[in-house]
Amino acid sequence: MKAEAFLFGGVAVFFAGSAVLYGYWSHGDPSGTAALVVAFLMAAVISFFCAVQYRRKGRRPQDRTDAEVADGAGPLEFFPAKSPWPVITAAGFTVTCTGVVYGLWLFLIGVGVLARGVLGMVFQYADRGGRQEN
Repeated sequence: MKAEAFLFGGVAVFFAGSAVLYGYWSHGDPSGTAALVVAFLMAAVISFFCAVQYRRKGRRPQDRTDAEVADGAGPLEFFPAKSPWPVITAAGFTVTCTGVVYGLWLFLIGVGVLARGVLGMVFQYADRGGRQEN
């Protein structure tokens, strides 16, 4: 994950420099500058995530030149088998976006459904405690 952290860090630096230069040369155009700042933030978040994972888990077999294929064998991570929360989250997002067009009442219903879906995904396996569920 160290190489990925450096890669996305470089992308973040590029977008930060581009945002500064664009903001200066365009005399403060807010739309382009905001888009470049958001691109910088997204790349910075991915770089930070990769750096944290590298510090937590260390080098992967893919990062070592002396690694064998068998070094990468075994369970990689926990992947949930099935979950209703992505569908509920998508429905909440759809209703929220539709509520922007049709009215506050629909927007608030969508926000409630969206919040429930996101919280369901976040806390679905909170009590897992290291055991594998299938």
